[in-house]
Amino acid sequence: MPSSTFILLTVLAGAASVSAHGHVTNIVINGQSYSGFLPNKFPYMPSPPVVAGWTATNTDNGFVGPESFGSGDIICHKSATNAKGHAVVAAGDRILIQWDTWPESHHGPVIDYLANCGSGGCESVDKSSLNFFKIDEVGLINGAKAPGTWASDQLIANNKSWLVEIPSNIAPGFYVLRHEIIALHSAGQNNGAQNYPQCFNLQITGSGTATPSGVRGTALYKPNDAGILFNIYGALSSYPIPGPSLISGARSITQGRSAISASATAITDSGAAAPSNPPPPVATTATTQQNGAQPTITGTSVVQTTNKQTTSTKATNTQVTDTLVNTTTPATTNAPAIPPTPTDLAPVTITVTTTVAGNCTQKNGGGGKYKGPRAHARDLRG
Repeated sequence: MPSSTFILLTVLAGAASVSAHGHVTNIVINGQSYSGFLPNKFPYMPSPPVVAGWTATNTDNGFVGPESFGSGDIICHKSATNAKGHAVVAAGDRILIQWDTWPESHHGPVIDYLANCGSGGCESVDKSSLNFFKIDEVGLINGAKAPGTWASDQLIANNKSWLVEIPSNIAPGFYVLRHEIIALHSAGQNNGAQNYPQCFNLQITGSGTATPSGVRGTALYKPNDAGILFNIYGALSSYPIPGPSLISGARSITQGRSAISASATAITDSGAAAPSNPPPPVATTATTQQNGAQPTITGTSVVQTTNKQTTSTKATNTQVTDTLVNTTTPATTNAPAIPPTPTDLAPVTITVTTTVAGNCTQKNGGGGKYKGPRAHARDLRG
């Protein structure tokens, strides 16, 4: 029987790492940074600011488990309610989604969805009526050595941020962006996967005409889906990313950084159009990523340069200067441009230096006042 001292140290190690579970702090659109809902701050403020991120009760940075896939919690996190503002983005533009932290042990896919809110906007839409369609997905990158290298590892290497492109063919309107990491470190057992959905209100502008059909949030996954009940500690040759297929026109892009030039306030008028007097069009990189393959990354540091990537360009009337930085290029005075991505990419290897403080999970943290990090049996892997 293990000693009481060993048990105590194990519990403390798990509790300490629980706080490493993250949330999205802000999104960046053409250099403009919009705040998300901050579960570690806003619930304790008498008058929290109006933001584009949905409110939720995950004050413990907890997760939604497979046993709750049929409930409203899986849509935009625990007891989520509508954000009272939104951000404006043009179809074809990119959004940088910034997490405050993410534990290295929590390997898994990164997935992004959109759902049309209708003409009334997303500030008052019934979340149970939203039909989500997938615009981005990256899962297993290299399974040569268990537990493998995953999209979550690339997110960590990219300064805990993720870059997603709004498909250029999407029709203008009001949409919820649903961004999600699924942690699979305990997914080899029933109800062991951990979903961390984060939602933002967007107004998409442009001349697109596509209105993809989608599925209700409560129908995205089932507890026994191949990509939900999945053991990452065996031999890994592939991974079936859960949820519907990518829509036509969607693509997962090469990850990079987006420089912040200013803070932006969420728009509260659901009938508001794009900002008046928009800045002149600027060129931005449109380097694509296909078949889930990713560029080689060594280490976990992100090197910023000032070299504008111009593999292909597009112009919009809502953009401000936005520098996309190649995170795979060492710091040099003249970093070479990223070459065009071939249509059929061979597997690549990403080496990510990790320091794991111990496997951790968070089980149904619930609402209420934050009382410090808590341990959960699912994460205390003995």
